[in-house]
Amino acid sequence: MRDIGIDLGTTNILIYVKGKGVVLNEPSVVSIDTNSKKVLAVGKEAKEMLGRTPGKVKAIKPMKDGVIADFEITEEMLNRFIKKAIGKNILSKPRILICCPSNITGVEKNAIKEIAERTGARKVFLEEEPKVAAVGAGIDIAKPSGSMVIDIGGGTTDIAVLSLGGIVTSDSIKVAGNTFDEDIANYIKEKYKVIIGEKTSEEIKTSIGTVIKDKNNREIEITGRSVSSGLPETVKVNSNDVEEALREDIKRIILSAKGVLEKTPPELSADIAEKGIVLTGGGALINGLVGKLKEELKVPVFISDNPLTNVVEGTGILLDNIYLIDN
Repeated sequence: MRDIGIDLGTTNILIYVKGKGVVLNEPSVVSIDTNSKKVLAVGKEAKEMLGRTPGKVKAIKPMKDGVIADFEITEEMLNRFIKKAIGKNILSKPRILICCPSNITGVEKNAIKEIAERTGARKVFLEEEPKVAAVGAGIDIAKPSGSMVIDIGGGTTDIAVLSLGGIVTSDSIKVAGNTFDEDIANYIKEKYKVIIGEKTSEEIKTSIGTVIKDKNNREIEITGRSVSSGLPETVKVNSNDVEEALREDIKRIILSAKGVLEKTPPELSADIAEKGIVLTGGGALINGLVGKLKEELKVPVFISDNPLTNVVEGTGILLDNIYLIDN
């Protein structure tokens, strides 16, 4: 029997298999035939089809803001990924640990559990993402001292203070990597009168993205569709455009982090002031974010060693320490 940990992300799904480590990291994208409703591809193959498919083929994201938007498609996607990760010939049903945002409802939790159970799990555990991210980042959450983590994923930013193996106070907001992409696209449409797709927006974010004014003001040349003519048009976008596009998003993350700190007991606040805040998730990598958070929150801020895989690595550690899992 091999236990499985799943980071069920809005942007990517990562799977950890006990004894093997991280065995799968694929986009949370599914392509379907709109006539027959048949799933044609999942993951990387399906992502390649985003924005490029013919009429009857549709590439969709069944996860939205960290929760399931389409249950049937999510189940099919998970089934295929689990089979790919551990093979079709499973002698005994595995235990599965799945991560979810800290503010999802009981109904949403039950839906995730049911889907996982139908994929062949013997037992399904659910854990909150910031707790798992903290464990994956190397924080010893079992200690009687305060630790704080900000996990900026694809669909949500999850912020939590942890102590004695559990979450003391937390918040989850629907501002994260996907929101960044959307706001960059909206800004470019407004300023340059050019419509760009999701992949181009993501490319801008990863190549010249920043949350502070950039003295060098790096540029990238992108091609989109002109709002006025409808024809392809190439424009140059700079890093200060991205800073302006993301300004309100970063303000919301800072406001949420301040709210969590304000609700934290004084003893734990003192621990955080000394140890600092650990930043995880893909959003942690955007230029200038560490400095910005440090300046606004008045405490040290550090990026974890492997921000993109902290959550799924945390599932592996928790599967070895079941007593730390809440359910």
